[in-house]
Amino acid sequence: MAKNLRYTRNIGIAAHIDAGKTTTTERILFYTGINHKIGEVHDGAATMDWMLQEQERGITITSAATCCEWTYKKNKYQINIIDTPGHVDFTVEVERSMRVLDGMVVLFSAVDGVEPQSETVWRQADKYHIPRIAFVNKMDRQGADFLDVCLQIQKMLGANSVPLQIPIGSGENFIGVVDLISNKAIVWDDSNYGMTYKEVPVPYKMKNIVNDYHHKLIESLSEHDDTIMEKFLYDNSSLSEEDIISSLHKNTIKMKVIPILCGSSFKNKGVQAMLDAICRYLPSPLEVKNIVGINPINQMKVTRKPSDNEPFSALAFKIASDPFVGRLAFFRVYSGKINSGSYSFNTRSGNKERISRIYQMHANKQNPISEIGAGDIAAVVGFKDIKTGDTLCDEKFPILLEDISFPDPVIGIAIEPKLKSDIDRMSFALSKLMEEDPTFQVRTDNYTGQIIISGMGELHLEIILDRMKREFKVEVNQGNPQVEYKEALKNSVEHREVYKKQTGGKGKFADILFRLEPGKNKGSGLEFVNKIKGGNIPKEFIPSIKKGCQEMMKSGPLSGYEIDSAKITILDGSYHPVDSDQLSFEIAGKLGFKKAAKKTKPILLEPIMKLEVIIPEENMGDIIGDLNRRRGIVQNMINRSSSHHTNNNNIKVIQALVPLSEIFGYVTTLRTFSSGRGTSSMEFSHYEEVPLNITNSIIGIEKNSLHDKKKSRK
Repeated sequence: MAKNLRYTRNIGIAAHIDAGKTTTTERILFYTGINHKIGEVHDGAATMDWMLQEQERGITITSAATCCEWTYKKNKYQINIIDTPGHVDFTVEVERSMRVLDGMVVLFSAVDGVEPQSETVWRQADKYHIPRIAFVNKMDRQGADFLDVCLQIQKMLGANSVPLQIPIGSGENFIGVVDLISNKAIVWDDSNYGMTYKEVPVPYKMKNIVNDYHHKLIESLSEHDDTIMEKFLYDNSSLSEEDIISSLHKNTIKMKVIPILCGSSFKNKGVQAMLDAICRYLPSPLEVKNIVGINPINQMKVTRKPSDNEPFSALAFKIASDPFVGRLAFFRVYSGKINSGSYSFNTRSGNKERISRIYQMHANKQNPISEIGAGDIAAVVGFKDIKTGDTLCDEKFPILLEDISFPDPVIGIAIEPKLKSDIDRMSFALSKLMEEDPTFQVRTDNYTGQIIISGMGELHLEIILDRMKREFKVEVNQGNPQVEYKEALKNSVEHREVYKKQTGGKGKFADILFRLEPGKNKGSGLEFVNKIKGGNIPKEFIPSIKKGCQEMMKSGPLSGYEIDSAKITILDGSYHPVDSDQLSFEIAGKLGFKKAAKKTKPILLEPIMKLEVIIPEENMGDIIGDLNRRRGIVQNMINRSSSHHTNNNNIKVIQALVPLSEIFGYVTTLRTFSSGRGTSSMEFSHYEEVPLNITNSIIGIEKNSLHDKKKSRK
């Protein structure tokens, strides 16, 4: 029987670290009957945190997918949920999940409000135009303030946030909420995990605030909905609950309003109302825009509707290795359907591959299913060659969907296996981990020959090494963390490169004249322009020049770091009818690029981090002084009166930009300065030029260490 897509929801749960995402997902699984027992993060028993590292640290590392059913208004809804990590080091997991979601629940802590990672998640959701609802969690904590968080969402995230509930009490006295749509109060029953609740009259003290916020809700909707406005202005009594819900649904999908609910997942309060809201306000696959791709044969735009009758198209958004079933590819089907045992076409590789089995995922457990249709999310086994971001489709109707873009790694460490015999096993482990995680990269240092692994932060690499030890049984020695610098070209130069080699018989010859200049945008890679007229260099040799230049982009002239962006324009050249071949022009491209890059006065770029420090006011002078010493630029200072950080109510939030190289081990310094009361969080912001004196010392240090290594080899 064909599934009614109106009752399907593909949603993600995202937030700052520690806002309670995994706890909320656990409650959803409990209330929807998937789990009969509630797993707690702090006990290491959460279903969705199935990796050992997640259970030990109490954090989410990989985005886990699960599927559950919820009955709303007598209709059964299928909800595919992706629980994403909050830690900035695992931003790749959030980015790739966003690409395939139709809607999202963003969690905020009622005590901490909008935090740095909440902003990042919000921006990612804006980038993919994902409608969302907000859930203010931890209402049971001392210092919880629902309306203040609503205000922060409005001010700091620029969102038109509309509270749909007003909490009854807060902290230990949080017992229920008043629903602003129905004007009814509900109080949860603590005796059975909040499974049941009873309707009670709206507390007398709250009547004014409830009327105010009900009025604000209608006002907010009337700005975007003429029907609501007419009824609101001329006949308020005819405005029904259904009118309000229908208007909220439409305007949430258009991203004109963000409905906000509140509760405490840990205390089992408010999660059922959130499930109702997911069914009520977030879009089904039928309500999101049709997916648009490119036909790889004629480069024309193609559109696919979310229907089983359309040609098959899907996007692989995550690759995972499972010890029992092998390599799993998670994908979202946008159109058509596919059966297990059938073939699909991979647009990137140009290969047809057999899908041997299809699984509906539940964290790390798999339920086999025979087919999967439009609008659904599942995992498949059987692919030999698949990467994150690959498009799978029907070979007769090829389509290429937009790829997922990932940030570059900012930190690296040198590693070597503890046992010489483990070299092959280490290479295998690294290649498997790179397949799973596009922000994890492995390279060999050109100068020292060491293997350098790079990632998004210290925790990211720590988890990678831990997984190598546990899953692949490889132990490694590691160096100190090092910053992943980049190089950039400063000036434009013209350069002629003539490559000649005579060895008796057929020789080598290539001659190119080109202009090398900085790229237009930071991080844009190589832009290659061919301006050769009249066949001075035959067309078939041009790609070889580009290939040679691309190879040299990987190691810049200053210190061998990757070149951030460059533009090459081939102006002229010549060839020899016998001695010229593709290899000659590739070598000429390499040599020419290397010499020209040195003449452009290259500079070093370093990753700059966005740091947020929360400290008691009395420690502010020390912290700011320390940040200045670390070449930090303080951008903002905010007062946060709070009762949960310290007994002193004056809490300061300092927001600053600091180079990554200056901030290794910052947590220890912060604890010392603030007697253990300060907290900090940071995320990557951008790359910036390194001051000249520091550039010289970096290059000097590298040359010395290289000299020492050569000596020790002798």
